Amino acid sequence: MDGWLLKWCVCVCMQHAVGYVAGDEYYGARASINVWAPKVSTPTEFSLSQIWVIGGTFSNDLNTIEAGWQVSPQLYGDNSPRFFTYWTTDAYQTTGCYNLLCSGFVQTNSRIAMGAAISPTSGYKGGQFDISLLIWKDPNHGNWWLEFGSGELVGYWPSFLFSHLASHASMVQFGGEVVDTRAEGSHTATQMGSGHFPGEGFGRSSYFRNLEVVDWDNSLIPLTTFHVTADHPNCYDIQGGVNAVWGNYFYYGGPGRNVRCT
Repeated sequence: MDGWLLKWCVCVCMQHAVGYVAGDEYYGARASINVWAPKVSTPTEFSLSQIWVIGGTFSNDLNTIEAGWQVSPQLYGDNSPRFFTYWTTDAYQTTGCYNLLCSGFVQTNSRIAMGAAISPTSGYKGGQFDISLLIWKDPNHGNWWLEFGSGELVGYWPSFLFSHLASHASMVQFGGEVVDTRAEGSHTATQMGSGHFPGEGFGRSSYFRNLEVVDWDNSLIPLTTFHVTADHPNCYDIQGGVNAVWGNYFYYGGPGRNVRCT
């Protein structure tokens, strides 16, 4: 896990603050994801918050299905948070793409646009808004479906795209990712989530709530043995918890470059 999180940092470095479950068979995941408009320092960087459904090892045969929101000036031409999907079958080497930029994800809903801007967004000490996403494997046909909100099916990833995910996932991950294209020795100021650390709590820090996974009989169940980790906690951090209203949840994010993250 740690080796994958650190990835590579020659010209581009991916930095994460995530929660995850592993070591079982998973057939989907659901979460409500707080939506913000984090500042992105350069057009070649992005900031996203998403669910990962993962199969295989963290090598060349990694399969992932991903969905959430992202700010990516290079991809969308602006700084708005946008609804997105992604997939790969070979650890991001040659397969997969965002949204509908290649064949793969099959959209079945004409009311929801892939890559559409999300509004309203949350404000610091202001109104808080989130989106609910569910990814689940159809037990009859084996395809992985994406649901937005309350029962709005967006489309599916066909089972034949995948090797490991053709049967089930071995890990589910939730959280934030920032791509850092900084010059060596100067950390990016691209924000994750709200741009504030998790210790600030509700209305200030970004959150995921009501985290669940889909089990073998197609039922949504709470998480067990849930772990949280951040590879650069002075830049972007994460704090998890459980309560009666939000179930499994966590706060996460940060400003990037600051006095402790240079």
